[in-house]
Amino acid sequence: MRPTTELYGRGVYRFLLSRQWVILTLVSLLLIPTMIRLGFWQMHRYEERTARNQLVSDALSSDAVPVERLTAVGHVVTRGERYRNVSATGVFDTGHEVVVRRRVNADDTVGFHVLTPLVLTDGKVLLVNRGWIPADGPTQTAFPEIPAPPAGRVTVTGRLMPDETTAASGIKDLKGLPDRQVMLINSERESRRLGTQVLGGYIALTAPAPKGDSPELLGPPGSEDAALNFAYTIQWWLFAAGVPVGWLILVRREARERAAAAAREPEPAEPATV
Repeated sequence: MRPTTELYGRGVYRFLLSRQWVILTLVSLLLIPTMIRLGFWQMHRYEERTARNQLVSDALSSDAVPVERLTAVGHVVTRGERYRNVSATGVFDTGHEVVVRRRVNADDTVGFHVLTPLVLTDGKVLLVNRGWIPADGPTQTAFPEIPAPPAGRVTVTGRLMPDETTAASGIKDLKGLPDRQVMLINSERESRRLGTQVLGGYIALTAPAPKGDSPELLGPPGSEDAALNFAYTIQWWLFAAGVPVGWLILVRREARERAAAAAREPEPAEPATV
């Protein structure tokens, strides 16, 4: 039987030049940088989400400041201003109250958000999302019964929010809605409807708590699962490291099988001497 070293010397690894192995090798070479790139992308997402979670946490724990320190008429609420705690003093204008359609509560029940203008001492208006109420029926065409806010002059606190847009929220701004119903909370649009100056953005009310717990106050935003992106980062990089290891294991197994098959072949018969 021929020794193994002789078999290897005669080109056991020549199979790497076959079409099948050339394609496998090229695919492996393409997978490695692709997986490394995906790992960096997931790391970028991890850093983004971690930064956002910290920004939200800092905003939610901030002391309340007068709302006009952070927003004004025509102001666009920035990412750093979002969720900041603010306070304002004025009188609720329930005569121009509207409801925001297709909003869900913590139990995923569809209903409305109650949007009530708060007329400040200087005559400007702050939009206040007083919370969630259930819909009266499945069609949501009738204006629902809304618990009244505190009467007279009142001081409120809430989380500052940017104007809603279809691009940011994914909510379509439908036309032809029933009277006093809207799809999006938008200060510019409410300014035109009310015919007065409205501060940019709106607030999600946190205090005073409504009597009878209705409308339901909106809960704080949840944190994004940044740890999952970090786990995906490690996973992609482990996959990238595993590709050459797997390729080498397959090559060595193929070489052993070919060597064993070659070793089992009978020796060529020597020519007979006369």
